[in-house]
Amino acid sequence: MLLQEICTPEVAQCTAETSVLAAARLMRTHHVGALVIVDTTDDGPVPVGLITDRDIVIEVLAAERDPATVSVRSIMRTPVILARASEQISHAIERMSAHGVRRIPVVDEHDQLIGILTLDDLLKQLASDAVAIAEIVAREQNREHRQRR
Repeated sequence: MLLQEICTPEVAQCTAETSVLAAARLMRTHHVGALVIVDTTDDGPVPVGLITDRDIVIEVLAAERDPATVSVRSIMRTPVILARASEQISHAIERMSAHGVRRIPVVDEHDQLIGILTLDDLLKQLASDAVAIAEIVAREQNREHRQRR
C-alpha cells in the first residue's frame, strides 16, 4: 500500500518565523502534537522542519525562555525526514524507525507537502488489516462448518 492512501492530508503547519507561542496555539486549535515547518513557494508549502509539543516543553518552557519571543526556527528539527506519497508504507516505517520519529511529512514528486504519516495512521491501518484477517478466519470456519454437516 502507498503512503498517499493512508497519510493524513490535513497538516498543521507554520513557517520558521512563527513564534513558539503561536505554534503552541496552532497545535491546540488543530488538536495535534506536532507542526510541520514550511517554506511557502508559489507551488505550495515545502517542509523544512518539524516541531513537537515535547520540543516546546523541553527547549522553551523548561529552559525558561519566553515562548512569545522565541521563533520556531530555533527549536525545529532539521533536516526533516520526508516520505514520498508514492512509496510503500514499509519503506516509511523503516525510515521512521531508523530516525526514531513518530511522524513524517509526506511530499509529492515536486517536494510539496501533501500530508503527514503518523503512528496513529499506521495503527489504524494495522487494526483494519487485523479485522480483515479475522474475517477471513471466521468465513473459513463457517464455510468448513457448513460443508461438514
